[in-house]
Amino acid sequence: MSRALTRLLLSAAALAVSAGVALADFELNVLHFNDLHSRIEPINKYDSTCSAEDDAAGECFGGIARLKTAIDERRKALDNVLVLSAGDNFQGSLFYTTYKGVAEAEFLDLLDLDANVIGNHEFDDGDDVLARFLDKTTFPTISGNALIGANSSLAGKMPEYIIKEVGGEKIAIVGAVAEDTGETSAPSDAVLFMDPVLYLNDVVAKVRAEGATKVIALTHVGIAVDQQIASEVDGIDLIIGGHTNTFMSNVDGKAEHPYPLAVVNPSGRAVPIAHAYAYTKYLGEIKIVFDDEGNIKDLSGDPILIDAKFAPDPAMVARIKELAAPIEELKKTVVAVTEAPIDGNRSSCRAHECEMGNLVADAMLQRVSGQGIDIAIQNGGGLRASIDQGNITMGEVLTVLPFQNTLSTFKLKGSDVLLALENGVSMIEEGAGRFPQVAGLKYSFDVSQPAGSRISNVMVSQGGAYEPIDADTVYGVVSNNFMRAGGDGYQVFATDGMDAYDYGPGLEEVVAQYLTANSPYVPYLDDRIMPVSAEPAQTGAAETGSAMKKAEEEVKEGAAMVEKAAMSAERHVVAAGDSLWKLAEKYLGDGQKWGQIAEANPGQNPHKLEVGTSLNIPSN
Repeated sequence: MSRALTRLLLSAAALAVSAGVALADFELNVLHFNDLHSRIEPINKYDSTCSAEDDAAGECFGGIARLKTAIDERRKALDNVLVLSAGDNFQGSLFYTTYKGVAEAEFLDLLDLDANVIGNHEFDDGDDVLARFLDKTTFPTISGNALIGANSSLAGKMPEYIIKEVGGEKIAIVGAVAEDTGETSAPSDAVLFMDPVLYLNDVVAKVRAEGATKVIALTHVGIAVDQQIASEVDGIDLIIGGHTNTFMSNVDGKAEHPYPLAVVNPSGRAVPIAHAYAYTKYLGEIKIVFDDEGNIKDLSGDPILIDAKFAPDPAMVARIKELAAPIEELKKTVVAVTEAPIDGNRSSCRAHECEMGNLVADAMLQRVSGQGIDIAIQNGGGLRASIDQGNITMGEVLTVLPFQNTLSTFKLKGSDVLLALENGVSMIEEGAGRFPQVAGLKYSFDVSQPAGSRISNVMVSQGGAYEPIDADTVYGVVSNNFMRAGGDGYQVFATDGMDAYDYGPGLEEVVAQYLTANSPYVPYLDDRIMPVSAEPAQTGAAETGSAMKKAEEEVKEGAAMVEKAAMSAERHVVAAGDSLWKLAEKYLGDGQKWGQIAEANPGQNPHKLEVGTSLNIPSN
C-alpha cells in the first residue's frame, strides 16, 4: 500500500485509535462557534429571541451566557484546548442595533477566546465600528485575506495570523473572510479582499517556514469555499469555518454534512472541515490526535446542543439584563398577530420563494404603491429570522430586519431588471444572500443553466394583471438602500437606477405598519418564484425570451466596453521595491487606491509582486 494512501486511511474519522499511543502523539481539542449574529439572549426554535416563558420552560437554546457555561465546562474537561470564533458576531438582534458592537465585544471577551476571524457583517457599519470593537477586546481578531490600507481606522488593529504554543506544539491560526465582502457589506475603499485560496497558499507556506507544526484555517467563507481551500491548499491540518450557517452532525438526520467533513488535499491527506450552525445554538467540539509525523491518527467529536442542560452564567445574565433594560419596552410592543409561523429560514429565503420574503416585499410595494412603483425586490440575506405563531412584537420584527435599511425607490429598464434577477439567482448553490424575494413580479429560474442564463418567464403586474416584462419599458422599483448602492452584487441598481431616492422610512417600520394594518396576518406562498422543474404552463414566454435576448446583448456590449477600456489602460512592469501602494501613489495620485490596481490584476498576488510581471494600471 502506498504511503499516501496509508496516510489518507489514517485520517478517516471512522478509524479507531490503535492500541498503545506513542509518546510523541499530540492531542488537540478545538471548541468553536460561528455566526453569533448578536444572539446575546437565548433563541427559540425559529432562531429568533426566546420569550421569558419559553426560556423558563426549557424550550430555548443558546445565548451567550449558556455558551460561556458550556465553554468553561468543556475547557476544564479537556487538555490542549483552543476556543475559536469563525466570524459574523455583529448584526442580528437589538443588542447590535442599540450598542453597535460594544455589547458583543464585552461578552465575547468573557469567553476567553484564543482567536476570532472577521466576518463580512463586521463591516456593516464601516471600518470605524469594527475598529471600536477591536479596541474593546483582548483576544486577537485575525484579518487574514483582508488587506487593510493605511488610511483605514482598522490599520494596525488586527494580526494577519497568530502562532500559539499549545502543549509544546506551535499552532498557527490563519484566516480568511469571504472575498465578496465588499459587495455584501460596507468596508471602506481602503480595504481589499484577496481570493482566499491564493492567499492561504501563500500564508500557510509562510507560517510553516516560521516553525508552525500545525496549521488551523479559521475561515468565514462558507462551506463550498472551505471545501475548495481544503482541496487546493497544502499544509492545513484543520478548517474551522462559518458564513453559511452549515449544520454538521454525526447523529442528527437533518444535518447537511457529517462532523467533520473530510476533503483530500493536493498531497493526498484528508483535511477535516468543521462548522457549528449559528446563533450560539451549538458549540463545536473536535478532537484530533496527531502522530509524531504530523499525520492525523484519530478524529472525533460532534457539535454540542446548547440547551437547558447548561445553566447560564449568573454574572453574565445580570449584565445582559442591565443592557437590555433600555430596549425592553420596544421589544415587548405587540404590532400584530400571525395565524401561523412565518418562515424566514435562511435555507428557504436564499433558495426559493419564502413566506417572510413575500411579507416583506408586499409591505415594501404597498408602502410606495402610490408613487408609480411596479416592482419590489428584497435580498433573501436581509431576512434574518422566522416569526412564530401568535403575537408579533416589534422586537421580533427587528430581529428579522436588523440592518436599519431604508426604502429606496428608483426607475429601471426592463432589461436591467432582468440583469438584476440573474444576479440574484447566480449563487444559489452557495446559499448567497442575493436571492431575490419579490412582489409585483413573477419569474422562473433554472439552476441547471450557467449563472447569467437562469431566468425565464418574467411577468410584471400591470393594472391588476401580469404581463411579460418588456426590455425597453422603464419600471418603478422599490428595494432597500443597501441593494440600491450595489450591495449583494446588484451593481445595476447603482449604475443604471434613475431618479433614485434612498432615504425612505426604515424597512422594519414599513413591515411593522403593514402587519398592523393586516392583522391577523396569514403567511402564504403564491408561486411568484418558480424553479423550472415545477413551473406551470405560462403565456408570454416568447416575449420574455425576447427581452432576455436583448438583455444578454446589452451584457455583451458592456463586456466589450470593459475589454476596450482594459486594452487602453496603462501598463507597468514590476521592479524591485514596488508595492501596490507605491504604484497607486504614482499612477493614481493616492496610495489608498491600491485596491483598484489589485482588482485590475486578479491573477496577481497583491502580497507578493513578482519582478518583471506586467500589471494593468486602470485610468484614474
